[in-house]
Amino acid sequence: MCPLRRLPVGAELLAGAGAHFRVWAPAARQLEVVFDGPGAAWPLEPQPGGYFSGVVPDARAGARYRLRLDGGDAWPDPASRFQPQGPHGPSEIVDPCAFAWTDGEWRGLQRHGQVLYELHVGTFTPEGSYAAAQRHLPFLKELGVTAIELMPLNEFNGPFGWGYDGVNLFAPTRLYGRPDELRAFIDRAHALGLGVILDVVYNHFGPSGNYLGRFSGDYVTDRHKKEWGDPINFDGEHSAAVREFFIANAGYWIDEYHFDGLRLDATQSIHDASPTHVLTEIAQRARSAAGARSVYLAAENEPQHARLVRPPAQGGCGLDALWNDDLHHSMVAAATGLSDAYYSETRGTPQELISGIKWGYLYQGQYYGWQQQRRGTPALDLPALAFVNFLQNHDQVANSATGKRLHQRTSPGRLRALTALLLLAPATPMLFQGQEFAASAPFLYFARHEDELIGQVWQGRSDFLAQFPDIGSRAGRTLLADPADPATFARCKLDHRERETNSQVVALHRDLLRLRRDDAVFAAQDASRLHGAVLGPEAFMLRYLGRDGDDRLLVVNLGATLPLVPAPEPLLAPPAGRRWRLLWNSEDPRYGGDGMAEPETETTWRLAPHALAVLAPADRKEAADA
Repeated sequence: MCPLRRLPVGAELLAGAGAHFRVWAPAARQLEVVFDGPGAAWPLEPQPGGYFSGVVPDARAGARYRLRLDGGDAWPDPASRFQPQGPHGPSEIVDPCAFAWTDGEWRGLQRHGQVLYELHVGTFTPEGSYAAAQRHLPFLKELGVTAIELMPLNEFNGPFGWGYDGVNLFAPTRLYGRPDELRAFIDRAHALGLGVILDVVYNHFGPSGNYLGRFSGDYVTDRHKKEWGDPINFDGEHSAAVREFFIANAGYWIDEYHFDGLRLDATQSIHDASPTHVLTEIAQRARSAAGARSVYLAAENEPQHARLVRPPAQGGCGLDALWNDDLHHSMVAAATGLSDAYYSETRGTPQELISGIKWGYLYQGQYYGWQQQRRGTPALDLPALAFVNFLQNHDQVANSATGKRLHQRTSPGRLRALTALLLLAPATPMLFQGQEFAASAPFLYFARHEDELIGQVWQGRSDFLAQFPDIGSRAGRTLLADPADPATFARCKLDHRERETNSQVVALHRDLLRLRRDDAVFAAQDASRLHGAVLGPEAFMLRYLGRDGDDRLLVVNLGATLPLVPAPEPLLAPPAGRRWRLLWNSEDPRYGGDGMAEPETETTWRLAPHALAVLAPADRKEAADA
């Protein structure tokens, strides 16, 4: 048992006997704790600020209970630590201090040097459990991943779902295992040298199983624009307790589960006009909860507000990184030619790719035709570490008619080249589960609620994807999978045997991550020492300036074979007295390629098609002998 109360709300075991309950229900006159089975209800005493609290002497870990309001119906605890029967069932008392952690030497995650891996526990393995996922952690560590990013885990309605319809923010879902099995997953990750980050949703609640409104209507507001559900009330009347609830939740995952950071979903929908934005306080609480450990805080932010990663002293929120959708859209356009809907403002040109690698966001205040407004804010001052880059993630794979992976939508050579570009760029890279072995399983949108909601979810998903003209066509709509069908969920489960059948893809990722980690020039992650130039309609180069002339040259050609005659580009020139030699290339037969000749000869350059080459300086004789 824990010696002191850890949260402002919820049920917490006492060191002596029993449990202390604290609940916010400002409109209630009476509140009782009602346990499953026979037994009297225990009244809680009203406290200032709309709270009720009290001690139930006989309460024990594992006991299941509900909270009765004003002698009427009883509901799950808004701060339940576990819902063993789902969000509509009783809450369970959990002892957060019973687990025997072994990670006392773990120091957490710094911003520098990370390689993220996004994972959905329910589809990562056939079993869909923490225990099953844990068995694959050694592989991810050996691959070169440094941190696992778990898609949302808090309890949600239904037998399967992405997790973004969460309703019990403090209760890890019963679908993947018990709370201590999640702790065991994280403890094992730390033992292997892997961090674990949790995706959290602080912008809305799911459509079913949310009982917070029974305790107070002030959890949500109609004062702000609605996107997926009623916005959270962070700045209106009676918002102090709501802010406390969410801020405490951020610290809770870091404290009680030893998570190494958070990914904050759709922060543009976290509306707050308060003097101090709630995201600033969330960041502060998360870092405080970590104690001596370091935590990593990233955000999704569609309008690209750069201030989120600036320090509070500069008017920012103090987060570490932002997801870079702009670069994703440009790379996918380069790979597939797609230019519809939100891909319509990028073309995948060499200059776009250079600018995205060098500066992060492509739109930093320019007019954005798809939205008919300006998009983004100035971010030229941000370091590369302030961005998370990716070729695939849960949203982008699923936002297609059939949930196809990128390797199924482009040529092998282009994908190898773009994978190398992603993994050798200075920003923090992120892989999506199965990307590292070209998984055949799609990743579709899946969620199942009560029958009356199924049609609404299906229609909402269909309407969203109709922004893509081909998917919105009569034929395209026939390809869409039913989100509520258990078969849709089952199809998304990975087959890890494909690591062997697609071993060339695994080798590509492993070697690139080793090069990123072991080569001092790439490991520096310093975009200020990176310069680029366009070499052709689909070709460009990036020069990483190393110390004492130990530079690296990335030559990328996503088009046809390209001779460079003449080659009037100073960034192509080798350091004084040296020549360029091939250090790594995406056409190596180990990765399924056809081999690559040295791009630079004595008299000219030749860029192989659909390929990326990494060049390093060598003595002239050494280069001639290569």
